[in-house]
Amino acid sequence: MTPTIAVIGGTGLTHLDTLRITGQQTLATPYGEPSSPLTQGELGGKAVVFLARHGQHHTLPPHRINYRANLWALHQLGVRWVIAVAAVGGIRADMTPGVLAFPDQIVDYTWGRASTFFEDPPRPVTHIDFTEPYCGELREHLIQAARGLQLDARETGAYAAVQGPRLETAAEVRRLERDGCDIVGMTGMPEAALARELELRYAACAVVANRAAGKAAGVITMAEIERNLVEGMDQVQKLLARVIPALESAG
Repeated sequence: MTPTIAVIGGTGLTHLDTLRITGQQTLATPYGEPSSPLTQGELGGKAVVFLARHGQHHTLPPHRINYRANLWALHQLGVRWVIAVAAVGGIRADMTPGVLAFPDQIVDYTWGRASTFFEDPPRPVTHIDFTEPYCGELREHLIQAARGLQLDARETGAYAAVQGPRLETAAEVRRLERDGCDIVGMTGMPEAALARELELRYAACAVVANRAAGKAAGVITMAEIERNLVEGMDQVQKLLARVIPALESAG
């Protein structure tokens, strides 16, 4: 069974507990090797492929991820739907630790990352429309699944994609807030744009791991982030088990 649905796992999601694994493969791409082998399996009787964005042992920092190889490998497999799971910091007041968010906009603050497939001959210069950076149909499936499960989820928001791997300063977060951003993460770009270039139906499922810098008293610790991600990623697993059968039915 050829998988048409892919899940890209970020911090806190290096594997899917609910995935019945049927095989793994490492694909060569014109852009190098993907972050991890592609794990193929079944979830709810549907064929799914899983890719660990940061590597199987979480060794790749955000700015060193080979986003082009990751997306190209999924495209080679025949994937049409891509659910991108990511840990983020909450800027907006209701973006509290543990909640899910399905952003509908993104602002790119990254630099120095290979960000397009259209930069070398013989490919022509191509300007994709990116007015709506996420697939509306896939976002709606995620939203409806979250509602059906009564999950604590935010249905809109602007994702600030920053360089990392360090966390932000309080002043930087204030700037992001003035720019209209609601959550902040390090892997949203160029992943979303590359998916659009390959005409993949791509949407993000963000898990708020902490309040962004300056939005809560004290310093941000990895212990706090990891604690919140345990609960948040459990919700993601439930969400995926609900939404994937619906995607397969949608074609």
